[in-house]
Amino acid sequence: MSDDPQYLPTADLHTADDLEEAAPAPRKRKKGNVWVEWFIVVAVAISAALLVRAYVLQQFAVEGDSMRNTLHTGDRVLVNKLSYRLHDPRRGDVVVLKTIESADERDLIKRVVGLPGETVEYRDCVLLIDGVVLIEPYLDPEIVNPPNCGPAQEPVLVPEDSVFVMGDNRPGSKDSRVLKAISYDDLIGRAFVVIWPVGDWQWL
Repeated sequence: MSDDPQYLPTADLHTADDLEEAAPAPRKRKKGNVWVEWFIVVAVAISAALLVRAYVLQQFAVEGDSMRNTLHTGDRVLVNKLSYRLHDPRRGDVVVLKTIESADERDLIKRVVGLPGETVEYRDCVLLIDGVVLIEPYLDPEIVNPPNCGPAQEPVLVPEDSVFVMGDNRPGSKDSRVLKAISYDDLIGRAFVVIWPVGDWQWL
């Protein structure tokens, strides 16, 4: 048979209309599949949010005046729950503690002032660490001043894997002066920013 195009069998030739008719019709997406996909998306989103809240970040509402004027009732802070899995607490950290039965507040928010192995003493509104006066710029002198110093603290050694915490409102805080040193296990995390109300926004 000749290779000349005019001798090609007519059965092998198709028009555009023939091809359109031969193409398979697109399959319709089942409505049920859409609902399954949305269910999976929502389930994954909720699971991710719960995991973040459980292990990474959590929002806490401040109640009480123990951290005034740094924090006020109604302030909402973000707490990094990973901090103390990566490093030990540091002096000056604002921390959220697990509920302690003898405390009056539901969620305890205090400041770390004493570290393991240090001797903490507090008298006449002055905090001493190993006998050296600690400068505390976060205290409001209109709140913490003689004779409004709150309970004194005789020299006490902070145990291993524990911290000594105090509220910034020294005369109005129930802290390690009463509750004793706080174990690392009782630290929920480090509060690092006030997110609400907008007017109180600040890094901690």
